[in-house]
Order: sequence, then structure tokens, then C-alpha cells
Amino acid sequence: MELVIFIGRSECAVRIKKVINNNILCVIDETGNESIVTGRGIGFQRHRGEIIDEALVEQTYRMEEKTEQRKLRELVEKIPIEHLRLTEELIAGIRQSIPQKLNESLLITLADHISFAIKRKTDGIEFSNPLKGAIMCYYPAEYRQGQICLQAIRQKLHVDLHEDEAAFIALHIVNAELNTNMSEMYDITKLIEGTISVVEYFYQKELDRDSLDFSRFVVHLRYFAQRLFQGKLMEDKPGEEDILFRQLIMKNCGQHYKCAQCIADYIKNTYHKELPQEELTYLTIHLKRINPGSDH
Repeated sequence: MELVIFIGRSECAVRIKKVINNNILCVIDETGNESIVTGRGIGFQRHRGEIIDEALVEQTYRMEEKTEQRKLRELVEKIPIEHLRLTEELIAGIRQSIPQKLNESLLITLADHISFAIKRKTDGIEFSNPLKGAIMCYYPAEYRQGQICLQAIRQKLHVDLHEDEAAFIALHIVNAELNTNMSEMYDITKLIEGTISVVEYFYQKELDRDSLDFSRFVVHLRYFAQRLFQGKLMEDKPGEEDILFRQLIMKNCGQHYKCAQCIADYIKNTYHKELPQEELTYLTIHLKRINPGSDH
């Protein structure tokens, strides 16, 4: 689902559900849909149940999911509206650069993170990100967007956040791509890092992190890890052609299949989950791509 944002008036009459402050209202339209509307003085001396003057509405925010709409209402009650507006601008830029569809919740999670990071900065508190190196390597496009966000925050809010915040922002973006939560994103990143270590140990070489094949492998690992943690691993297909295909891969890519089995052992020992042959087969194919000269 994507956030719906309107500039200016809506098409039907809306009543005030809650006055958040002089410039922000929570409203409900004739069909029962809740929105957040902003405008200079729009909430001044207004009360619940009143029809708002739509000429005062500068912007309307509405989430498609009701739970996300409630979170948005709670968020605008505790952060400055300029933080929400800036985050909205940042996400518009991110959408132009990231091809994957982003979950509508990114506005909430990213605005909350940025606002809290700014508050921590003013209090003299800064967090380092122990996964920064891994995030830069495995999510380079998202990390670049994180850096762009820091530049925009510096220019528009005059707050110079720690460079590690770019990595935190990157994780929020990837989280919105995969429809996961931040805790799961940390697990996914650690699994990718662990898997890469297994692969490099097996082949006794460092992988070329700037290559297209490495990027494809990491993308595969992202979605593989997501399936693993969400209990949605690919099931083995019983068809004769599917079985023959898996056997062909095992025979012709023996060395890479052994590496895939080592990854399976790592997954079993670390996360206590068994990998089906279907997952092993696709891991083998990607391992062959990043090691084309060592088939046997």
C-alpha cells in the first residue's frame, strides 16, 4: 500500500475528529475515512464535529491501512510538522531512485526516526551503527539515498546528523521494500553477512563486491532471508521436470552445490531451520554466477 497525499481541498465535506494543534487536524470524511490535514491556523478555536473550512487545507495525508492511519495520527501529535513534511519530500526523491515499490509505512517510520535523531543530536547523544559496513556493501543504492537524506536535513533543518544515520535510513528504505520490520531487517542483514563469510571461506577468496553478479547474489539473499524469517521458504516441486532440473544442477555444478550445502549447515546451526532442495538449487545457480570458473 502507498501513502495517499493531496495538496489543497478534498472533494467531500470533512468533519473534525480531533484538534491536534492550531495547524493540524485529524478529520473524517463522509465515507468514514480518516485523514490528517494541515494548514496555517486550521485548528484555531475549532472543535470536534465541526465541518472544516477547506480553503484553509494546505495538505492532506491519508494511509490506506487503518492501523497505519492511527500510527500517523499518533506521530503528528509528537513530532514537529516540518519533520513530517521534509520526510515526505525525502521519500518522493527516494521513489524516483529506488525501482521497488515502497510500503506506505515508510513515511511514519522514517519521520519518527529522523525526528528522534534530531532530538538526540540536540541532546548531545549520537548512535553508531555496528552494521554500517554491511549496509553500505549489501544495500548500496539505499545507503546513497540515506546520504542524500542527511544532506537535505543539513540544508533545510540546519542539523548535522552523524554519518552513521545514513545506514539507519537505508535500513528503513529496505524495510519498506521488503515489507518487514526493523528487527527483521537487522536479522536479514546479519544473515547476508554470515552467508557471504561462508561463501568466501569455501572458495578461499574475497568476492568482488562491485560486480553485477555480487549485487544479484545479495538481492537473492535479501529475499531468501525474508522467506526464511517469515516461514515462507520455497517448497520442493514434485514434478518430474522439476526433479530432473534439480538433479542436473547438482551434477553440473557440484562444487557450487557443496557451497550451498555449507550455507544450509550455517542456517541450520545458527537459525535452526532446514533448507529445502528448491532453495539449495537457486543458491547454487547464484554461486555459479559469482564463481564461473570453478564448476567442479
